[in-house]
Amino acid sequence: AKLAGSLLRNGFDLVVRDLDRGAARALLDGGAAWADSPRALAEQCDVVITCLPSPTACSQVLEAGDGVIAGFASAGGEGKVWLEMSTTDEAEVRRMGALVQAVGAESVDCPVSGGCHRAATGNIAILAGCERSTFERVLPVLTAMGRRILHTGPLGSASVLKVVTNYLATANLVTLSEALVTAAAAGMDLST
Repeated sequence: AKLAGSLLRNGFDLVVRDLDRGAARALLDGGAAWADSPRALAEQCDVVITCLPSPTACSQVLEAGDGVIAGFASAGGEGKVWLEMSTTDEAEVRRMGALVQAVGAESVDCPVSGGCHRAATGNIAILAGCERSTFERVLPVLTAMGRRILHTGPLGSASVLKVVTNYLATANLVTLSEALVTAAAAGMDLST
């Protein structure tokens, strides 16, 4: 919802879908339209963005009979783009990307980094894995949602890089914790 809010504020026509319509209330009140299914959303929209809690949830939204891929197919596919903004599995995003491409649409894996507070202000970092021509086409959408946008290479590459950045963040957190424990053991006042 936070990423979608950035699109709405930047003048994009926005159609939203969630299992809980209440989760979309602020967007609907702000002028977004509602889709009754992922298929209906994909039929209406040039760009479909998913940001879901798991690869399984994303697979269900894309591959169900009333899913995004069915909507792309019924609309002819060409010119449609799926942006996968979840932190997901590289192999799974490639698998689903091939299904999207089989109906003539294009795929981008574009996980985000920076937290909810940056997403709400359109100041998040976005990694994008796809063909360069697709990247250039969706760049206006990405720049409405984020400040730092990086094309990482082919589909799946952004998902790999996102996991690597999560690893680095965790390693840095562990190092910081060890440094604080060492400083405390040496008698340092940690509030200093």
